[in-house]
Amino acid sequence: MKAEQVEMVSVEQLVPEKHTYRRLKMLLDFDRIAKSVKLPLKEVGATGFGRTRLIMCLILQFMEDLSDREFERFIAENTAGKWFCGFGLLEKTPDLTTICKFRGMVGTKQMSQIFAEVKRQLQGVGYCAEVFTFIDATALVSKLSLWEERDKAITAGYEKLNNEVLPEVSADPEAKIGAKSNKKFWHGFKKHVAVDMQSGMITRVAVTPANITDADGAKHVMPRSGAACTDKGYVGAISEMLRRGVHPMVIKRNNMKDKNRDLDRWISGLRAPFEATFSKQNKRVRYKGTVKNQGAEFLYAVAFNFRRLLALVPA
Repeated sequence: MKAEQVEMVSVEQLVPEKHTYRRLKMLLDFDRIAKSVKLPLKEVGATGFGRTRLIMCLILQFMEDLSDREFERFIAENTAGKWFCGFGLLEKTPDLTTICKFRGMVGTKQMSQIFAEVKRQLQGVGYCAEVFTFIDATALVSKLSLWEERDKAITAGYEKLNNEVLPEVSADPEAKIGAKSNKKFWHGFKKHVAVDMQSGMITRVAVTPANITDADGAKHVMPRSGAACTDKGYVGAISEMLRRGVHPMVIKRNNMKDKNRDLDRWISGLRAPFEATFSKQNKRVRYKGTVKNQGAEFLYAVAFNFRRLLALVPA
């Protein structure tokens, strides 16, 4: 009988040198990113995986845009994912319950710390200068149809379904009805984003109910200096920009006396390359409530900035 040949292989040897995850670890200090999250050692220790590895799992889950169940399978089967998060080839990896509990343990405030630390590191190597900042908003859809809520409202004696009635009949009382135009409506939230126009990286992100106007939401993502490049939905935020010392590069409405069509066309041309910031992002919310979705958007922004960094830095 022929003896079987046994070969010792580590997870390190199985990840290609030019793999995306290797490039990210060369460009960023993930130890510092993990240390930006402060959690009680007793709670983290109860998971059996440690803080650093679970934070890397949290980041990787949003990089790959996976649900808890999908990520449980991904980290168990994907060799590069194990290497990125610090697991051995045959080592046990977190299940969906552990992932879900840890995300709740981290919370939105700590997710903002992860986003802030990544931004600090990017600024340290010359990105995210925020001299010119693109600002815009997009819909985050909670539910595609509201027939069930409408029926509940009618049963409860309401004449129509609107944002005043929604909290009484909706499973998510914080989700609202928003409108992009007279014919385009959605139910859920609105994501406000600021993008550095030098690097194309997200510098600020905020989630509000869908019925908050772009102009009112701008205060959450407005830069501290430089110029804000926006569409006509932000005309109402010009006074706030001036108050903060930010130069308003705002496309004016057609009925405004000081509208300069040549200037507005120029601003529109500047904005055009950054409109794609929203095109590849998932617009369906994963959680209920503004706070939880805000935490998710911090991590989606981190993942977006990782992709931009890889595009800007040659392999």
